[in-house]
Amino acid sequence: MFTGIIESVGWVETLPEGSDKVLTLDVGGLAPELKKGMSLAVNGCCLTVFEIEGRKARFYVLEETLRATTLGELKRGEEVNLELPLRYNDRIGGHFVTGHVDCKETIYTIKDWGEEKEFWINYPFFAQHLIVPKGSIAVDGISLTVGSVTAGNFCVYITPFTFTHTNLKKKKPGDRVNLEFDLLAKYAAGILQGWGKTK
Repeated sequence: MFTGIIESVGWVETLPEGSDKVLTLDVGGLAPELKKGMSLAVNGCCLTVFEIEGRKARFYVLEETLRATTLGELKRGEEVNLELPLRYNDRIGGHFVTGHVDCKETIYTIKDWGEEKEFWINYPFFAQHLIVPKGSIAVDGISLTVGSVTAGNFCVYITPFTFTHTNLKKKKPGDRVNLEFDLLAKYAAGILQGWGKTK
């Protein structure tokens, strides 16, 4: 479990290619806190460390994860968002993020308001009841507050700190990002759907 507060950025060293599904990252200053078997959120995807050597951490990435997330589209040297798992005595600065990405979607446009940025991102039809103004959403693992919602896309406002300390500073329209919808919204939707089927 995570909270969507990015602790550091890392860089892609090697990619999962062919039969070798191993992703190697330079995790920078987080390396001393990692050990084999630990979870780490990488652009919002929960991955398990199977090897750590210096600043380099290696992860086995399932074929389904490569297909369903942007991890299959990474390039060498690309910056990625990193977050260590939540501990029971930690403050929750963002919202509950599981690291189970729901979909990958495209950045529609980015509006520059000086120090603030406004990102408009597409969303799939099935998520229309999971995104609400002032609700929470994880974008590439970043806990953000939904601004406006229209048919097919939504906006989030990015503070200067978040922009400069995450991979969002590298993003442009047309790029894809991982989305994880609010866990509480998904449970509520599931309960209502189940209730409807029992009537």
